[in-house]
Amino acid sequence: MAYLAPSEFVTKMVDAGEAKIYMSTRDTVIRAYMAGAILALAAVFAVTVAVQTGMFILGAILFPVGFCMLYLMGFDLLTGVFMLTPLALLDKRPGVTPKQILRNWGLVFLGNFAGALTVAFMMSFIFTYGYNTDGGAIAEKVAKIGESRTLGYAAYGFDGWLTIFIRGMLCNWMVSMGVVGAMVSTTVGGKVIAMWMPIMLFFFMGFEHSVVNMFLFPFGLIMGGDFSVMDYFIWNEIPTALGNLVGGLAFTGLTLYTTHVRTAKKRTIA
Repeated sequence: MAYLAPSEFVTKMVDAGEAKIYMSTRDTVIRAYMAGAILALAAVFAVTVAVQTGMFILGAILFPVGFCMLYLMGFDLLTGVFMLTPLALLDKRPGVTPKQILRNWGLVFLGNFAGALTVAFMMSFIFTYGYNTDGGAIAEKVAKIGESRTLGYAAYGFDGWLTIFIRGMLCNWMVSMGVVGAMVSTTVGGKVIAMWMPIMLFFFMGFEHSVVNMFLFPFGLIMGGDFSVMDYFIWNEIPTALGNLVGGLAFTGLTLYTTHVRTAKKRTIA
């Protein structure tokens, strides 16, 4: 599978972070838009499989197809740039500044959201035959997910908000491992296997992914979910995105960079 050593693929991570900073606005938005749209399709695919079979584990096993597709095509998720771009700053790459990182994050957020929202409207139209029916069991399921993962958290106040934040951290710990997985091999098969494992884990465990939620919650609202746009942002998207940022950077980006690029001095043994 042409496995790369950690010292090699971590350097690729830093290079990728730098490249995203220098990417044009047009290309950044297009790649982010496509990533959000493809991940949204994967999410509705996984929910459809889970509802129709009654086996959530099967939906989790199949969900990573979307993640693999978008990264093989070179598209970008907010969760990925959260982890990669700060490494270029730590490595003191020319032109990489906090302002440029925030610019990249903002453009990727907008692109991801637009792509996910496009699929939300397209799928809602399909499920309801042009908004002439109720959307069936799948639409009802997503609406209930939207309610439970906004108002359900809100019922616990700050503890609920912190729960989402921690779920967001755990999510991007795994998702960023998937991003790295795309770099550990030079073959398509090796990349897919490395990406598949952590993505399946995060989805089955119900961790919170900011881009997946950009589809699930607008779709749930369109399908009649009993929660508001403000409920979605305050009680899910904001804490999820913050958790994604901290988890991906702290658990994956910084740990790999610290121990494989800025390694400590070797011990001297008498």
